[in-house]
Amino acid sequence: MKKTTHSGYTLGIDIGSTTVKYVVCDHRFTIVAKEYTPHWTKQADTLLNMLQRLSDTSGEIFDAIEKVYITGSGASRIAPMLNARFVQEVNAVVLSVEHLHPDVNAVIELGGQDAKIIHFKEIENGKKSVITSMNDKCASGTGATIEKCTMKVGMVSDEVQKLVFNPDKLHHVAAKCGVFAETDIVNLVKTSVPSDEIMNSLADAIVMQNLTVLTRGNTLMPSVLLLGGPNTYLPFLQECWRVRIAQLWDERGV
Repeated sequence: MKKTTHSGYTLGIDIGSTTVKYVVCDHRFTIVAKEYTPHWTKQADTLLNMLQRLSDTSGEIFDAIEKVYITGSGASRIAPMLNARFVQEVNAVVLSVEHLHPDVNAVIELGGQDAKIIHFKEIENGKKSVITSMNDKCASGTGATIEKCTMKVGMVSDEVQKLVFNPDKLHHVAAKCGVFAETDIVNLVKTSVPSDEIMNSLADAIVMQNLTVLTRGNTLMPSVLLLGGPNTYLPFLQECWRVRIAQLWDERGV
């Protein structure tokens, strides 16, 4: 990528377990271009196509990119190809949250195949310590599990995105293991439980699993920031977090 006389841009890339996304920012961190797409296991090819589209449609932006940073589970092997600086994904989240949302005390991120919770705890003179817990050994409670269960329920993406969380009609779903969760979902489908109730039950199981296990005994303190594809694109999952976190705060006197 060559430098021009234009104001320089910075390209940030995230090579996730199921998707590739990028943003191009100016020196004020204003986003001037972005894209988000599944890679279907072809991470490098997908990124190449995305950058080619950026070059074709916004050549003046592409040619003015001066710095490249890359993060995500698949980033380390691609970084040398782009002469990009690799940033570990938890560090990337911490740095961006501290810069953009300094009032946030906890982050919940659900990715395609991992989940992480980050606590920011003030220690002294406004400085904060960071406590991180990450589920990267099993895809339970992540986007991959939600996607598989959505297919088993027979709902399409547009239908799922229109769901409203209702805590009054929930059924048991085991969220500790993705396979167990899928088995419970299939059994609910066989017994003719409505699709919206099944998906709400899955959302509740995922949320409660993360709140009871991934927090590692720590209490999420307000404000809490939701990140990741599932939290971004599934409003009923967002609402489930709001309901259960509020209940947790009531129980613990927060």
